[in-house]
Amino acid sequence: MSEIETIKCLIIGSGPAGYTAAIYAARAEMAPVLYQGMQPGGQLTTTNEVENFPGYADGVTGPEMMIQLEAQAKRFDTDVRFGFITKVDFSGDIHKCWADDGKEIHAETVIISTGASAKYLGLESEQKYLKLGGGVSACAVCDGFFYRGQETVIVGAGDSACEEAHYLSKLCTKVTMLVRRDEFRASKIMAERVKGTENIEILFNTETEEVLGDGQVVSGVRVNNNKTGDTTEIPCTGFFVAIGHKPNTDIFSDYLNLDETGYIKYEQPGTSKTNVPGVFVAGDAADKTYRQAITAAGTGCMGALDAERYLAAKGH
Repeated sequence: MSEIETIKCLIIGSGPAGYTAAIYAARAEMAPVLYQGMQPGGQLTTTNEVENFPGYADGVTGPEMMIQLEAQAKRFDTDVRFGFITKVDFSGDIHKCWADDGKEIHAETVIISTGASAKYLGLESEQKYLKLGGGVSACAVCDGFFYRGQETVIVGAGDSACEEAHYLSKLCTKVTMLVRRDEFRASKIMAERVKGTENIEILFNTETEEVLGDGQVVSGVRVNNNKTGDTTEIPCTGFFVAIGHKPNTDIFSDYLNLDETGYIKYEQPGTSKTNVPGVFVAGDAADKTYRQAITAAGTGCMGALDAERYLAAKGH
């Protein structure tokens, strides 16, 4: 049997929420252990420019910001580990977790900051320009500013797609919305809002065939009408995908209360508490509304403070 490691605080995930939780937990002398997860640094590592995080007057790249956050967490002696948690058992007072290398960890408190993953269409061209940072994005609020005065395309049919299209319409000269079916999935009020916006063109029964570009940046999108079979090319410099997010919460589903789409529910609104005492959640694993680096960092702070108070109440 492998050796069991007993710790005060385990942080699962390493985006702004996880690293902020680590900074606060470490300063409170909780000696946190942080597992970086499948994507060290989280979603921000796919974001080229971050210009809306307070304190970075000239902006910063997502990866650079994560390097700085990691360094700050380590400065206070956070034990940052490469790897991820594969299984948990929250049935008892001690929270048992297993890492991908087989190590068993018993933690008095756990802060979950596993985030969410944006869903993409899965096209080779889409993934190529996403990795290059050359015009593909899953967050209009994060990246829309870079396309002001330009033409953009957005894919999606739900409330968030309508919200993001409307947001883009204030910055861009034209927004073309691609909807796969002949109607929106969005609520009536959101659908009417985009239909009533002059510079949003909605193409129903339309699917993306390929994201076009010069190998560095996006120049357009080739689309197909799934009713008529007609193919057309739409010029644009930005291609936004708004077909939803999947919270990375599957391993917790046996123990934590999740909503119908898999986001962890807060036991008490205004706190980071889950339904399991000693287990807290921060960032996009519980947040389907804001999904910003700054809000994730704020809830990371809450998670650490709540964990510290939980330990103090137990006399630790």
